Amino acid sequence: MMSSITVYGIKQCDTVREALRWLEGKGIAHQLHDLRVDGFDRPTLDGWLQTTGFDSLVNRRSTTWRKLSDSEKKNTDPAHLTALLLANPTLVKRPVFVANDEVLGVGFTASVQADLEQLS
Repeated sequence: MMSSITVYGIKQCDTVREALRWLEGKGIAHQLHDLRVDGFDRPTLDGWLQTTGFDSLVNRRSTTWRKLSDSEKKNTDPAHLTALLLANPTLVKRPVFVANDEVLGVGFTASVQADLEQLS
C-alpha cells in the first residue's frame, strides 16, 4: 500500500491549491509541505535532482527566476543551481509529489494526474 503523498509547494500557489483539491476529491491521502514556511534540505533536493534533473525542477516562469540577474540565469553549474534552489524555494516548480522518498511527479499536468490516479 502506498503511503501518504507529500505535496511540496506553496499554499498560496493556485496550482498547488488545485492539486490539493484534486487529491482530496480522489480520496488520495496527502499532506502539504510548504516550501516557503518549512523549506527543504540539501539531501531532499539532491534526491529530487537525481530523479528529475534541473530542467524539470526549476520554474523559469516564476517571479523569483525573472528577478535573477542574467549571469545567474545563464550559470548552469550544478552547484550554483543547487545553491539557488536552496536559497530560493520559490524557484522550485510546483507542486512536487513525493511518496516513500520517491518523486512521483513535478507540476500538475495531465500525465502527472494520471500517474497519481494509478496510486489510489
